[in-house]
Amino acid sequence: MVSDIKRRTLLVGAGAGALGALGIVSPAAAWDWSSTGSVAGSGNGADPAWVWDPQADTIVASLYANGQVDLVNSLLENWTRNDQPLPVGLPADLHDFIEQARQLPSWVDQAKLAKAFDFYTRKRLYLGVLYGMGSGMMSCAIPREARAVYYSAGGADMKDRIAKTATLGYDIGEQDAYAGSGSMIVTCIKTRLVHAAVRHLLPQSNHWQGAADETIPISQADIMVTWHSLATFAYNKIKAWKIKMTSAEADAFLHLWQITAHMLGVENQYIPATWATANTQSTYIVDPILAPTYEGKQLSKELMNLAAEYDQGMTKPMMHAFARYTLGNQIADWIAVPREPAMDAFVSMGWPPFVAFREGMSYMPWAPPGYWTFDEFLRLAVLFFLGEGQDININLPSHNNPNYD
Repeated sequence: MVSDIKRRTLLVGAGAGALGALGIVSPAAAWDWSSTGSVAGSGNGADPAWVWDPQADTIVASLYANGQVDLVNSLLENWTRNDQPLPVGLPADLHDFIEQARQLPSWVDQAKLAKAFDFYTRKRLYLGVLYGMGSGMMSCAIPREARAVYYSAGGADMKDRIAKTATLGYDIGEQDAYAGSGSMIVTCIKTRLVHAAVRHLLPQSNHWQGAADETIPISQADIMVTWHSLATFAYNKIKAWKIKMTSAEADAFLHLWQITAHMLGVENQYIPATWATANTQSTYIVDPILAPTYEGKQLSKELMNLAAEYDQGMTKPMMHAFARYTLGNQIADWIAVPREPAMDAFVSMGWPPFVAFREGMSYMPWAPPGYWTFDEFLRLAVLFFLGEGQDININLPSHNNPNYD
């Protein structure tokens, strides 16, 4: 049970979040990114570190208070398609919230979505590895994210946590992701509800309270940090690795991720309108906060060990080397990725010609040495980190990590 003092503290924190969403609490010195660079083109200037998801948070908190979490999980288990009617029996406020939340924003461009899915299909192997070896491992160097995962229910079962996270990474690349027959809208809404559940449960963990530098986790700023670790990071690596991407494809790829941020409950004033403004925001909110933590190092070790269990040629030395090559030495050292001198050299020297050959840019008529090693690694990494569409149910947790409660 939460003490009366702690309960009052949480209420004060939630109240500050609601005021921040209204623009009443907006410490200007802490938030200088201009919302003129957002898809909304303007905003109220509220610092997203003090903005959460008030409507979802209130509804989800009531589910826990009324003992309805198991019921909702059971009812939503088979709700998997975007055009599928909601199951009968959901609490009325939750039903109404989901019906509103499942509506796509008015600025969706179907032509851009079609181009994004075509690009995603052709670059799926690269993106799978970037999301896994890059974004997935980088999350261990994002202190608030690492602590939120480590002390919440996901930290107790990382295999299940990866599978649920991978659902979003897989669904976003499907041809009909945001169409009626797709699943991305459902995945976003369920993820949004889980975020609210973690915001409700995690402040009740003494271990998280002792390690965290915040009173309520997963603010809109936190979500955008994770967004950049996926979208902006992948875009920049695609360019750095000289993977073919036209300007139209780049715009379409951004549009896909803009819609995803919106569907995850991020206010439009925080969603970058261009890659230039995305990079500016990323430099502002991501680069300064990356750092080593005990929790991040533990999660990194667990991720590497889980991937090694999946081994069928995707060896731990290759995993270590590719993570280091993708993230750079500083971040790799922060999350305790072991150095593999021979494999590190193989990856750093072999990857550029492999990409060049695969992209059809190489003058060589034969595959570079190690081509099939890289190709197999890509295939298996995608299988592991994206789950290849296996049916995974995203549900509301009933507790925090029991090892630290």
